[in-house]
Amino acid sequence: MMQMLGLRGSASKDRDRGRRGGDEASPGHGSPWTPSSSASSPRSPFAGGGGGRPLRLVYCDERGRFRMDPEAVAALQLVKGPVGVVSVCGRARQGKSFILNQLLGRSSGFQVASTHRPCTKGLWMWSAPIKRTALDGTEYSLLLLDTEGIDAYDQTGTYSIQIFSLAVLLSSMFIYNQMGGIDEAALDRLSLVTEMTKHIRVRANGGKSTASELGQFSPIFIWLLRDFYLDLVENDRKITPRDYLEIALRPLEGRGKDISSKNEIRESIRALFPDRECFTLVRPLNSENELQRLDQIPIEKLRPEFQAGLDELTRFILERTRPKQVAGTVMTGPVLAGVTQSFLDAINNGAVPTISSSWQSVEEAECRRAYDSAAEVYLSAFDRTKQAEEDALRDAHEAALRKALEAYGTVAVGTGTSRMHYEKVLSNFCRKTFQEYKRNAFLEADKQCSNMIQIMERKLRAACSAPGVKVSNVIQVLESLLTEYETSCSGPSKWRMLAAFLRQCLEGPILDLCLKLVNEAESERTSFALKYRSNEDQLELLKRQLEANEAHKSEYLKRYEAAISEKQRVSEDHSAHLANLRTKCSTLDERCLSLSKELDLVRHECTDWRVKYEQYVTQQKAEQDGFISQLATLESRYSSAEGKLGAAREQAAAAQDEATEWRDKYETAAAQAKAALERLASVQEQINKIAHERESGIRAEFASHLEEKEEEMKRLVAKIRHAESEESVLAERLQVAESKAQSHNKETAALKDEIRELTGKLEFLRDRAVSFEKQARMLEQEKNHLQEKFLSECKKYDEAEERYKAAEREAKRATELSDVARTEAVTAQKEKDEAQRLSMEKLAVIERIQRQVDRLEQEKVNLLDEVQKMHKSETDALSKVALLESRVAEREKEIEELMIQSNEQRSSTVHVLESLLSTERAARAEANKRAEALSLQLQSTQSKLDVLHQELTSVRLVETALDSKLRTTTHGKRLRENEVGMESVQDMDIDRPERSRKRSKSNTSPLKHFQSEDGGSVHMGEDSVTVSTDTKDGNPDGYKKLTIAKLKEELTKHGFGAQLLELKNPNKKDILALYKKLVLGK
Repeated sequence: MMQMLGLRGSASKDRDRGRRGGDEASPGHGSPWTPSSSASSPRSPFAGGGGGRPLRLVYCDERGRFRMDPEAVAALQLVKGPVGVVSVCGRARQGKSFILNQLLGRSSGFQVASTHRPCTKGLWMWSAPIKRTALDGTEYSLLLLDTEGIDAYDQTGTYSIQIFSLAVLLSSMFIYNQMGGIDEAALDRLSLVTEMTKHIRVRANGGKSTASELGQFSPIFIWLLRDFYLDLVENDRKITPRDYLEIALRPLEGRGKDISSKNEIRESIRALFPDRECFTLVRPLNSENELQRLDQIPIEKLRPEFQAGLDELTRFILERTRPKQVAGTVMTGPVLAGVTQSFLDAINNGAVPTISSSWQSVEEAECRRAYDSAAEVYLSAFDRTKQAEEDALRDAHEAALRKALEAYGTVAVGTGTSRMHYEKVLSNFCRKTFQEYKRNAFLEADKQCSNMIQIMERKLRAACSAPGVKVSNVIQVLESLLTEYETSCSGPSKWRMLAAFLRQCLEGPILDLCLKLVNEAESERTSFALKYRSNEDQLELLKRQLEANEAHKSEYLKRYEAAISEKQRVSEDHSAHLANLRTKCSTLDERCLSLSKELDLVRHECTDWRVKYEQYVTQQKAEQDGFISQLATLESRYSSAEGKLGAAREQAAAAQDEATEWRDKYETAAAQAKAALERLASVQEQINKIAHERESGIRAEFASHLEEKEEEMKRLVAKIRHAESEESVLAERLQVAESKAQSHNKETAALKDEIRELTGKLEFLRDRAVSFEKQARMLEQEKNHLQEKFLSECKKYDEAEERYKAAEREAKRATELSDVARTEAVTAQKEKDEAQRLSMEKLAVIERIQRQVDRLEQEKVNLLDEVQKMHKSETDALSKVALLESRVAEREKEIEELMIQSNEQRSSTVHVLESLLSTERAARAEANKRAEALSLQLQSTQSKLDVLHQELTSVRLVETALDSKLRTTTHGKRLRENEVGMESVQDMDIDRPERSRKRSKSNTSPLKHFQSEDGGSVHMGEDSVTVSTDTKDGNPDGYKKLTIAKLKEELTKHGFGAQLLELKNPNKKDILALYKKLVLGK
């Protein structure tokens, strides 16, 4: 606040000096032709050119807050390339806008005026940047800024500093415009440079920045001297304007406050503008009337010296100006707008503009805008016409991602964390967008393939069910469907779904068609065989076929029983293995839960101890702050006692003795506090040592955990328990430290009491000093009264001397009165001498008290040093505790990562087991399908056998009819035929039971199903269904005639299924032995 008041005062003084010196100024330095910048409002009249016009960039509103004009911001947003900024600053009404118009190459542009009132308010820019190429070949846009006069009569010092600071921060070349030469007054006007360091910071946490630190970000500085009339000669040698500037900036020799302030201004200018140059311009015209309308006069009519100097200045500006850079990044139009807004926000909020923070906020905003535009580029560049194939979509995604990253790189600024963060966010966005689109495209492709396969299935079934269809026609239809499917469908499941469709077709309509054609061919073959072969050949053929079928059936039954037993064994093994894995998985889950619970308990306890420690540290800080505040209060009281202690010799001596005694006591207390601090440091070292040992133990634990998971869990639990015990030990030690700290606090309280007593004594001494001062003032008043009385008596004596000759009586009276006056004067002189003596004694007492105060000040400094040491030790302890907490957090993180890895391994193991289980289920389903297919084949074979039996019966009937016809021929022959008929009848009688037996077999399926213990079906013959009764009828070896299946059924029926399952791949001999042992009891 005092700085603000001081700045306002200096500004007001400068304005007063300007008013007083206005009438005495020379024509060159105060002439009315001097141009100024634009008007104070957006509607200010400008002499606009065809290629652009001035725009208000920064202005101050009615509430005193800086704003940016939206039109200027929009113009800056259009400048996408690098930007170089040239700004002109200086005192009001000295031709800044005229220089900018000359740089534009036009007579009108930025407004110039001939009045005494300034018309430029804030910062103005030219709307059309000039395209230029830097010395290194970089193309950039040159932007011109016109600033408000820094010492206008209607602005404060702070406002001038803010405008000056903004111009310096935004410029890559800064031109300071001034009338006349460089003298102390000109340098004093540039004291804004020293004030600028108080209003700008380089870093947010770096404190007040120096001019040398700001010099890293400062532009090229040009000191332009207008209406310059001096000869540049030094030591009879002609010098350049740059040499003239460097000579003016040399530090002055001598000492004193004025010299040091002047040298401070010079040093600030040199440090803030390390790259500086100076140019001089003579007066452009000699006529005052022409100077008032200088903007209307062509450049050719100006003085040649002025034109040459102006050309040299313009050439230097255009050649040396480079793109504006901050933190190694070239500024663009949007970046410049963002940086300006950031500086204005800091000023409006009452804060100090920070270069690094402003740049970070602008970098954040630009990277965010670059991310948005790059995301739009990716969405528009992604080719969605590609087929839903992995490679095609991947190529389209990579191409779009490359374009998006290129777009992001062209817009984004900076090289810090913001750029990397938004680049990572952009990559994640593109990846997620691609994954979502790919998933939807694959789903759509799968749906299309499914619909196409349904259509193909309907067409194929229609082709297979058409009358008179041939296999070649079906194959042709299938080929056309496959061609159409290949061209119209896509996706990762395209060929998998096609393979499934072909498998279904081969097992469905095509198989039915083939079976139909095979059955038709078989029926035709059978009919031809019946027609062209004789009955006997046909009968023999049928017998051989029957025998072959019976042999095949028995062989197949054996194979099927072996397959069923093997399936049961594999299923039991897999079931047992799966149950074992599930029990292990449940055990691991339970262990994991128990360990996580224990870990949560340990974390909770650590959190509690951390909270307790933070509370203790907060309490210690509060007590130390109170102690510091008391010391500050004592210091203020000491300072106030310096001018009030009077003539108190004896009291000051007593106070000195007491202060010496208390100083000894304090030194003793300080030594005890130091010893307590040393003990606390030793305790802290022990804590660090224990933490180090704990860290090494945890590392060993993690190493063992990688070798064997189960043992690692047990060791981890042991380590956690050990950590709990160590934590309890640390807690006990912390309690000991707390008790020591409490004792230290008690000692500190005792010291505080002593300080209070000392403060009371100082108050008593202060009261005594006040009383002495009052007595001294009374004596001074009496002395003044006597002096006045002495003067009056002297006047009376003079009057008596003049009247002496007139009347002797009056003379005598006057003599008496003069004697009385003399005696009073002598008395007054004595009193005056006594007062002087008392004052000398008072001064001596004050000097002694001053020395005493100096000693107390030294003791106070020592106390402050001790307090700083305590603060430092406490800070070290807090840092070590934070380090320990970070290490504990790292260990907890490693434990969590190990737990996650173990969970992932368990989940992968479960997935593998599930895949094995699904494979076994698929194999089991396939075996069931094959069994069903074989049973269907057996049924078809049985139906064929039934047809053969019917044909055999018809042949028998034909033979019987022929025999009856032969009996009627002759009697003798009848007898013979009767014998033959008897034989035939006997043969028929013999064949009848065989036929009936075969017929029963043909009418009933040769296989009957019963449910086995493992859930599968076991096929048994007719003999296996009926239980043999040989063992019941007294035949002890009848059970040996039973089949393997019947023996298993009998064992299961008698309750010996478990013993049967214990046999691995048993043969009939093993089962007979088990039956004999368990059922028969032999």
